[in-house]
Amino acid sequence: MTASLQGRNIVVTGGTGALGSAVVSRLLGEGATCHVPVHGSKAPAEEPGVRYVPGIDLTDAKAVDQFFSGIDDLWASVHLAGGFAFGKTVDAEPEILMKLLQMNAVTAWLCCRAAALAMTATGKGGRIVNVAARPAIEQRTGSGMAAYAASKAAVAATTAALGEELKGANILVNAIAPSILDTPANRDGMPKADFSKWVSLESAADLIAFLVSPQNAATSSAIIPLYARA
Repeated sequence: MTASLQGRNIVVTGGTGALGSAVVSRLLGEGATCHVPVHGSKAPAEEPGVRYVPGIDLTDAKAVDQFFSGIDDLWASVHLAGGFAFGKTVDAEPEILMKLLQMNAVTAWLCCRAAALAMTATGKGGRIVNVAARPAIEQRTGSGMAAYAASKAAVAATTAALGEELKGANILVNAIAPSILDTPANRDGMPKADFSKWVSLESAADLIAFLVSPQNAATSSAIIPLYARA
């Protein structure tokens, strides 16, 4: 731990999930203060360095803007909230596409927008990190989950375009594109898989911690593969 984020305010959406908890822990170790929106009406128990804000619907622009406006001197925003669904296109109802677009693309776009506005107002620069997925950049791997792939491709496109928009303000925007993360939910869903080949939550958290740090002084508009071992 280098305390490279000492005193910096960082938003982490999805911060109570498996990956989110790992990221929050990693950022706290670097000295950051984490602000975590919670969809439900009840927030987790308070802990040092973490501010949980209940009742935030990340698909609601007004709610997102209000949440971000309550954070002074925002340095970074990490967007992990989202959803997943298997399903061949011919078997899927249109509603699943709309749901995944809302959960993945819309939440990321709204949070990116709010974060960019907050960071631009400070004039100090900042960092934004989204989560795409392997099927977003290697589309054929999205076979059997085309709606999910489409929603994450939108996240990747938003990331690359926004990074170009904000480069003059020293706001660097990147995304990680994981394959299979080693989470309890994935283990339950694929109990016969070789978990040792999956991407650890710690590896993902380490990469995110670098991307939001001042040490990342140049990388922007990148969609970074984070793949399980073959």
